Amino acid sequence: MNLFSSALTVMGLCLFETISSIDNAIINAEVLSGMGQKARRWFLCWGILFAVFVIRGILPWLIVWCTTPQLGPWGALTATFSGDSRALAAVEESSPILLIGGGVFLVFLFFHWLFLEQKRFGLGVEEFFYKNGFWFYAVVSVLLSGIVWFALQKHPMMGFSAVVGSSAFFITHGFKSSAERKEEELVHSSASDVSKILYLEVIDTTFSIDGVLGAFAFTLSVPLILLGNGLGALMVRQLTMGNIERVKKYVYLKNGAMYSILFLGTFMILKSFGVHIPEWASPIITFGVIAFFFIKSHWAMGKNIQKGL
Repeated sequence: MNLFSSALTVMGLCLFETISSIDNAIINAEVLSGMGQKARRWFLCWGILFAVFVIRGILPWLIVWCTTPQLGPWGALTATFSGDSRALAAVEESSPILLIGGGVFLVFLFFHWLFLEQKRFGLGVEEFFYKNGFWFYAVVSVLLSGIVWFALQKHPMMGFSAVVGSSAFFITHGFKSSAERKEEELVHSSASDVSKILYLEVIDTTFSIDGVLGAFAFTLSVPLILLGNGLGALMVRQLTMGNIERVKKYVYLKNGAMYSILFLGTFMILKSFGVHIPEWASPIITFGVIAFFFIKSHWAMGKNIQKGL
């Protein structure tokens, strides 16, 4: 990977992490509003070390290490930047197992949003799917059955990874749903600031899984994932501190994040079956999708201003 490709990948990762974490930033801002000044400073300053280096650094490294155990911990971290052809071959050989699980997770995430989550309809078809939300479980069940069937023809571990990806989705979705239900209660509760900080760290961990798994659609390089997702996490903290109300006005950014997730998840599944996807495809698609919904949001905001809303 040359310097330009690496830079493009990092920028794509940063943008994807930032946009996909908007919900996380909103929850953080709401909970922080009920905390003392000292606790807010601690979370925004020291909490970033945990968010960037522990979650967005260790998690992708552990994933690569678990799927390629023969590399060892150091080899899993440096494989894509080392000149060792054996290490690169090992990562390439095990990558379908990693990619198909992450891809299933992301595709399920998109369909859950499309069918079941309340949203501002950015495209006309979204309202149709939302009104027929009861089809979500049928769609993902049939989709998973098809993916596992073809994966088993290629490698048994790919089929298992696809099932793990679906299980990871439902587990993390349960945590997210619980977090959203408890947010209002926590904001107005008498819980200590320490309890609220611990809650925010747990929620940050849950929400970061989307970004970490999506990062593998951009690259298998752990250092690049750490850099790109780390910069994105810093942007999320910046939004939390002062710009969250302005971000909320861009009502279609969540739509952009979810369509990016669909493309990235699809790319990961296709790559796992040996389909060649150019290195530039993931960042360029992400930039394009986010730009479209950003502009759409800006137009909507302008119309609201003209109407005096």
